[in-house]
Amino acid sequence: MADSVIQLKCDCNNFPWGKVGENSLAARLCSKTPGTDFKLDKNTNYAEMWMGTYPELPSYVLKTGENLQDVLNANKEKLIGKQVLSKFGADLPFLPKILSIQKALPLQIHPDIELSKKLHKEDPEKFSDENHKPEIAIALSDFEAFCGFKPKHDIQMLLDVEPLQKFDSEKSNWSDNTLRNVCKSMLEASEETVASTMKALGDLPKDKLGNQGYIVDLVPQLIDQYGATDNGSLVALCLMNFLTFKPGEAIWIPADGIHAYLRGDIVECMARSNNVLNTGFCPRADRDSVDTFVRALTFQQHDAKKPLLERSKCEHTSTGKSYMFHPPMSEFNMIVTELKAGETDSLKPVAGPSIMFMTSGEGKMKADGKEYDLHAGYNFFIGQGVEVSYESSSQDFAVYRAYAE
Repeated sequence: MADSVIQLKCDCNNFPWGKVGENSLAARLCSKTPGTDFKLDKNTNYAEMWMGTYPELPSYVLKTGENLQDVLNANKEKLIGKQVLSKFGADLPFLPKILSIQKALPLQIHPDIELSKKLHKEDPEKFSDENHKPEIAIALSDFEAFCGFKPKHDIQMLLDVEPLQKFDSEKSNWSDNTLRNVCKSMLEASEETVASTMKALGDLPKDKLGNQGYIVDLVPQLIDQYGATDNGSLVALCLMNFLTFKPGEAIWIPADGIHAYLRGDIVECMARSNNVLNTGFCPRADRDSVDTFVRALTFQQHDAKKPLLERSKCEHTSTGKSYMFHPPMSEFNMIVTELKAGETDSLKPVAGPSIMFMTSGEGKMKADGKEYDLHAGYNFFIGQGVEVSYESSSQDFAVYRAYAE
């Protein structure tokens, strides 16, 4: 019978948008687990540390080397619990990650369940599951992102500026369908058109763009990262909200929400899926069909405040030193515990499995009758029904715990 608390070893992937070597928080944290076979190379891009059971980059039991999913399959009721088994089965329904972002991720959406099933059937190698992928991102450093569509009046104002007029064939009767057509025309524009438009935008006086003068500052940054001919730059700059976050602030992205993270270190957690449609900030060979991408978009999110995810009271904490992010999806919640040196907190059991990971500090954890050392980078699976307590020995103790119920 497996233990209810299992220390894990994890791995990082190497997408080119990840930070290099020790500059990558994801890689530094991944290297901290004692006995891990992950070795940090100073010249390699490290993008994401994954924690969980998704088969592309699964976590393993540190002590035995077993795949965590195999352990869960053999101990379903004890570790997952009947409540979560009945809803999601023995596969963990969530996938936590640490992302270290050096340059913009691909401009992307995650297809909803209906489209995911269709794409998986058509191309199971590229779309490896049938699930949707709503997600949250919690800033660990200053964090920048393009997320959702701007208010329509802001977009209309921009499309009246000379370099952008060519993308708006409907000068009146503006609707979400108009925006769909504008988005499609930008994604299908020739390299020459994109390059000339980007140059013209970068040369504009900021005051000509009103409250969107930041566009002029972002043009050279995006050109430096992906060249002057990437269609994603036009869509992101002209149609999407540009958001900035301080550590501890969070956003959530619905399954069909357009987004591109730009810079920073974040905790990310999503429903168990790796399905994505890309159409910018990546080589043309890696882009998906513009028609499929545009058809999947809902064009409903126009409020820059709508993606913001506020922290809420955690009903599991005994001292109030933990708080929760509760996204509008059923697959997971996230508990965050932040302690000063010498402080403690206890968390009542949850009725489902969880992944706990430490992003900073050191201390102790007591759970299931045992005591465990905690250091930044340590990761644990915690089975359902286990009470957990923490004691900090440092000022910057921070633990994140994704769980399903």
